[in-house]
Amino acid sequence: MIRRWWRAYRGLRLGTRLALGLGVLSLVVFAVVGTVLTAYMRDYLERQLADQMKLVQVVQSKDAAAHGTVRRKPYYGWYTAVYDVSGGSADLRTPAEVPADSRALTALAQTMARSDEDITRTVRIDGHGPYLLRACEVEPGVVLVSAAPMGDVEDTVEQLITVQVIAFGLVLLALVVSGRRMLRRGLKPLSDMASTAHGIASHDLSESAARLPLRVDGRDGGQEVAELRTAFNTMLEHIDDALAVRAEAEQRLRRFVADASHELRTPLMSVRGYADLFQYAAANEPGERERHLARLRAEAARMGVLLDDLLLLARLDAAEVEAPLRWEDADLTELVRQAADAFRAGHPEHPLTVTAGPAAVKLRMDPQRIRQVLDNLLTNAAVHTPPGTKVAVTVAAADDRVTVAVADTGPGVPAADRERIFDRFYRVDKARSRDRGGSGLGLAVAGSLVRAHGGTIGLGGEPGTTVFTVTLPAAAGWSVEVG
Repeated sequence: MIRRWWRAYRGLRLGTRLALGLGVLSLVVFAVVGTVLTAYMRDYLERQLADQMKLVQVVQSKDAAAHGTVRRKPYYGWYTAVYDVSGGSADLRTPAEVPADSRALTALAQTMARSDEDITRTVRIDGHGPYLLRACEVEPGVVLVSAAPMGDVEDTVEQLITVQVIAFGLVLLALVVSGRRMLRRGLKPLSDMASTAHGIASHDLSESAARLPLRVDGRDGGQEVAELRTAFNTMLEHIDDALAVRAEAEQRLRRFVADASHELRTPLMSVRGYADLFQYAAANEPGERERHLARLRAEAARMGVLLDDLLLLARLDAAEVEAPLRWEDADLTELVRQAADAFRAGHPEHPLTVTAGPAAVKLRMDPQRIRQVLDNLLTNAAVHTPPGTKVAVTVAAADDRVTVAVADTGPGVPAADRERIFDRFYRVDKARSRDRGGSGLGLAVAGSLVRAHGGTIGLGGEPGTTVFTVTLPAAAGWSVEVG
């Protein structure tokens, strides 16, 4: 039974449980207060009755001493008896006003014979109810015993208990009802949070564009609830941001897979087409066959470069795999000169100038990958600008970083494309052929390699110019030689 009640209690709402707990606590307080008040009132009334009997016995003692018995009639319902006590026995003098069952009076008289002080005792007399007995010595060997009914005291105490029960019951009822309303109002912010949590639970978070427009508002509940509300809303903001990042990552992944499939499909279709040519035209003249083989080798090489770039990006993105870098001390200025010489040989139609302040900049890096970054930036400038466009490379060294800027005076990058310029397979000019425009991985690879070195890469420049700036951190012990 108790366990069933306990389970039922635990199944109630928090506000109801708090209201019931408040009611039980109030009931205990009321019970303690009522008990103490009732005991005090009973003691007070008994002391008042005892004081009254003491005054009455002063007169009755004089009457008994003068006449041997009490001739003056006591109050209605009171009893008076005079006893001769000797040797532990008590003999009642007559006439006397005593009840039919006077054993309690006789016992008190016997006790008084062995006491030096007046005695007061509460007893219950058969057929008459509770009485307060008081015994005093009239003279040596003579004891006066008076009995006063306590019916009025009992009635007063019972009325007090009844008033207390009714008053405390009404107050307890009002306290529980008003407390329940106050608790419900105070806990309403928590109910709002629970409703918001249920809304989040019913929200479809599997969609790529899932958002959480739900928030908890209000100012009630006090400082603690306000702190909880703030923490709850902050958590929702973090979840919302995480969902936005996940949606964007899923979009980029879908776009990446689609672009990669499209980029790989083109050389594969070319290889398949030339393979079919060999099957149906195997007896062609050697010159045509060599031309087809050269085209096959070019497509295979292009597909190999694409796969190498994808593999490199995958290894750079894998957090659990160490970045594929071979660290050593190398001269950044020398790498810039080598990249510039290769660019002049491959793109003579683009004038190139190199401004290298320090004669040598020794850094801890992977020279092959940094050279790849420089080649990708320079190739990007050549591919996306018309012949005759000037290209400039500038090397600058500061206290804690080294910057390399690759600028061209071409048409520039539109503002709408700047945010996605480092995305994989992204092209500013969607109509540009892949033979001339590349695979769209050059800037993505450059950005990943720079970040793997702990640096940053950014796009700047005004309309009509394009400036890619690579910033590499200067490790402890690096050196600069000024030429």
